[in-house]
Amino acid sequence: MTDEVFPVLYSTLTSKALVSKVLPCYEIGSVVRCQFWNRGLSDVYLVDTHQHPYVLRVSHAHWRSKSDIDFELELLDFLRQRHIPVAYPLRTQDGQLSVEINAPEGKRYAALFTYAPGRVALGDLTPTQGKILGETVAKLHVAAADFCSQAKRQPLTLEYLLDNSLQIIAPFLHHKPQDLAYLVEAIAQIKHQLENFPQKPPFWGICWGDPHSGNVHFTADNQITLFDFDQCGYGWRIFEIAKFFQVALCTGVARTIREAFLAGYQSVEAIAPDEMNCLQAFTQTAYIWVWAISLNYAMTHHYCRLDDYYFNHRLAQLKMLKTPEWQLF
Repeated sequence: MTDEVFPVLYSTLTSKALVSKVLPCYEIGSVVRCQFWNRGLSDVYLVDTHQHPYVLRVSHAHWRSKSDIDFELELLDFLRQRHIPVAYPLRTQDGQLSVEINAPEGKRYAALFTYAPGRVALGDLTPTQGKILGETVAKLHVAAADFCSQAKRQPLTLEYLLDNSLQIIAPFLHHKPQDLAYLVEAIAQIKHQLENFPQKPPFWGICWGDPHSGNVHFTADNQITLFDFDQCGYGWRIFEIAKFFQVALCTGVARTIREAFLAGYQSVEAIAPDEMNCLQAFTQTAYIWVWAISLNYAMTHHYCRLDDYYFNHRLAQLKMLKTPEWQLF
């Protein structure tokens, strides 16, 4: 037993090894600090040099494929070239957007990003910042219409967002048949309402996938930078707006901020009445997708949190999003 390498599901890469083996791939000068910062859907390290700060992101082997990562990084590089304010990946000295790491659990990929100037809005967004964020998301959609990548990435279809999510959630509700039946029926209703929604421009295109105040930095003079495109892909633009609404509603962001975001978006790109009529259904879709993502993550890192309260709370929020008063909260 002592001579065998024990199988690993997840490893934490040491900062020292990243400084000696990964960061020299980039022309950034001497590194004075590499600090493990956060474990989310990827591992994040803060990197300081004598000149600039950076963010090093290392993928999890079980979460994203090389093709998924290539698509995201190519998109961010494209948006940088189109002057969309994003934290973008630097290229290595040999022109690559990522560095492959042979971790114990399998291949992982590191990408070094510019540090987004400013900080997350204190408390939450102001109406002005909400409007700026909406404008920026709309400009991103317009700019990304010309994006093309050879890398394959799962589009944000109803099958992926709803059916795949149900497969993840359902096993945890088998001992609660009424709750499972409610979720199955809710998904069926959403799919019935959205089944003929057009999957073509301008309704369908590149989405950031996770627009909310926690993925944005503002400077003191409200210059904005977007980051964390882990959930990007081709999808409906109204789903992008719904994703902002879903996070805002579930975290108590004021209605004035949600309205400012929507007004900012529509100052750049008009939203059709048919799209607005489906905003509630797409918000429910975003909620179910996020539930599945969080459940997937918890199964690896925080299984102890998957108690009755977790599922009761999730179902209660979904029921709230299905009420006629869903935007009054």
